[in-house]
Amino acid sequence: MRWLVLYARSRQVPASAAAVLAAALAMWILARGEGTDPRLPVLALTAAVTAASIGLGGQDSALDRTAAVRWRPRRAVHVLLIGAVVASVLLAVRAMGADVGTTAFVVRDSAGLAGLAAVGAVLCGAQHAWTLPVGWLTLALFPATLPEGVHEILAWLLLPPGTAAATWVAVTLAVTGIVAYAVVGPRR
Repeated sequence: MRWLVLYARSRQVPASAAAVLAAALAMWILARGEGTDPRLPVLALTAAVTAASIGLGGQDSALDRTAAVRWRPRRAVHVLLIGAVVASVLLAVRAMGADVGTTAFVVRDSAGLAGLAAVGAVLCGAQHAWTLPVGWLTLALFPATLPEGVHEILAWLLLPPGTAAATWVAVTLAVTGIVAYAVVGPRR
């Protein structure tokens, strides 16, 4: 149990948890009515995932790479926990009366965003892992004139939960992020 506490502290979990709760509180304050625009929950999910993404790297990457522990399973679980915690917090906000969308919508988007943050950690390092989720959110919120299939891929965050293209993009991002981050780890 001691290693778990040390791991959580080294990954800045307390600060990330506070930021995730702040995003959930903002969501609860802003979305207490019926028929909330899907952009608001997506913004809250992105804010929560980006806050948690800073923990995808430790204080010393050389120490992480040379430690006598199996990092691959821990890294995979870390990404899964980011997606699960973010989804759980937003679903708790929904239970308190805020309209954050359906369970499928929240789970799909949190899983895809967590995978995207993991890819960001692999490509840019943990301190810049937030850039991919925020960049993709920007593309989704301000779409250019694109062909229908490309638009569905870029705007998967905002599409209804039954949309096949959105589900496939989210699953692909989640699986790619988990595997890439587990195998490669964060960029130095």
